[in-house]
Amino acid sequence: MKSDINFRHLFYFWVVAKEGGITRAAERLHLAVQTISSQLTLLEQSLGKTLFSQQGRRLVLTEAGRLALGYADQIFLLGEQMQEALNEADSGRIRLTVGISDSLPKLSAYRMLEAAMAIDKKVHLVCYEDQFEALLAELALHKLDVVLTDREVPSGSAMKVFSHRLFDSEMLVVGTKALADAYREGFPANLNGAPFLLPARNNALRGRIDEWFMTHRVHPDVVGEFEDNALLNTFGRRGLGLFFAPAALANDIAEQFQAIEIGRASGVREQFYAISNDRKIQHPAVEAILATAQKGNRAAA
Repeated sequence: MKSDINFRHLFYFWVVAKEGGITRAAERLHLAVQTISSQLTLLEQSLGKTLFSQQGRRLVLTEAGRLALGYADQIFLLGEQMQEALNEADSGRIRLTVGISDSLPKLSAYRMLEAAMAIDKKVHLVCYEDQFEALLAELALHKLDVVLTDREVPSGSAMKVFSHRLFDSEMLVVGTKALADAYREGFPANLNGAPFLLPARNNALRGRIDEWFMTHRVHPDVVGEFEDNALLNTFGRRGLGLFFAPAALANDIAEQFQAIEIGRASGVREQFYAISNDRKIQHPAVEAILATAQKGNRAAA
């Protein structure tokens, strides 16, 4: 039976892999090259796997080494986060690690997080942006406290994560002043052939936009499709096309992107969700996000 992993040996392996060689790892760790080399040998013996192969003067990870490195990355990242969390606990600060879906408007994410930063405790906010599925996987592994996104978890998902609807907003068609002057009159019938910047087809909002076009018999000239909402808005700011924006953020959109309302896309609504590990939120900063959203929903009703 193989012995348990020696995490000091694993750490030496991790540094060698990151530094690209034993000599540089030894310099970083202020240890002798022979020490690092012997510890790597002991780790390989305990695992029963060769982690590096020699190619000329270079050490190259084997397939087993690449697999081990992926786990080592997670182990030592969690170790760093644990140390940070302990330091913050001593200072009275709480850590909030948030995953933000790359399709979520950044202004919407900011609005949702405002409530978290306004609680009576100091909050250390850490934000990561990624695709929806990748963030759910990180949440399931407890690497994130919450995911903010524009879609709920699909029914039948094997992951034990839960959707909490925050709010929704009617969508506007917006654009620069020149585009607004050209397309405001006769909206929406006059949008045939109008240049549009749209979310990519894997975006939850895109299907509702396409349905709205079909309902109003509008055939737009789609000049760009974007997974990254911030990039879409940047192109919109440059006047390269009309785009959709939440009515709740109309003032911010006008200020940041010089885009003004051309018309309301009635029936097209964007929805915003917080995804958590538990049905009941326990993190005080996330509770504040949900409470603020619920108040806003009641006021809107």
